[in-house]
Amino acid sequence: MRAFINCFCLKPTASKLGFDDPIILASETSFTVNEVEALYDLFMKISSSINNDGLIHKEEFNFALFRSSNKQNLFADRVFDLFDVKRNGVIEFGEFVRSLSIFHPNAPVAEKVEFAFRIYDLRKTGFIERDELKKMVLALLSESDLSLSEEVVESMVDKTFTDADLKKDGKIDIEEWKEFVANHPSIIRNMTLPHLKEITLLFPSFVLTSEVQD
Repeated sequence: MRAFINCFCLKPTASKLGFDDPIILASETSFTVNEVEALYDLFMKISSSINNDGLIHKEEFNFALFRSSNKQNLFADRVFDLFDVKRNGVIEFGEFVRSLSIFHPNAPVAEKVEFAFRIYDLRKTGFIERDELKKMVLALLSESDLSLSEEVVESMVDKTFTDADLKKDGKIDIEEWKEFVANHPSIIRNMTLPHLKEITLLFPSFVLTSEVQD
């Protein structure tokens, strides 16, 4: 998650929108028309980093997050899969804006809660099972360059299931998840990117950060 929320420092340049109508995208998301146009600059930088075909491929997504197209991370894979609404292996501009809108400070909390649930629901069964939760905890620790003992990780997973698995059936459904998040709101803290409200001035740079001069 740290890489996903990292850096809001590039200034947008003039855009030529060639995809979804920004007015329509603004009406469907928490962004204004001007913010959608600013997001187009970010989208084009990511989508041109390797293939330059106006689409974000998984290796470009990984490069944007980690400065490496080869680094594997379960969290990044899950976010990419959820952004790829059409499930065709690439992220189009409309998908990018609609999905990123969930991270907007003005986006409904219910959308953030559901998106977080889908990240953890690795097998897309409508439930979060213990092994799925553990895999995601390990992925998030790895992405944050944190290392905890197996005992501590198991304790974290056990505590989560003790609090969230109200039916005691070995899995967490969406209603249990909603109640768990309501009692532990910090769980979705990283589902909000505050600087998205300032996207027309400073949009999140996942790429070329170190090369940009003021």
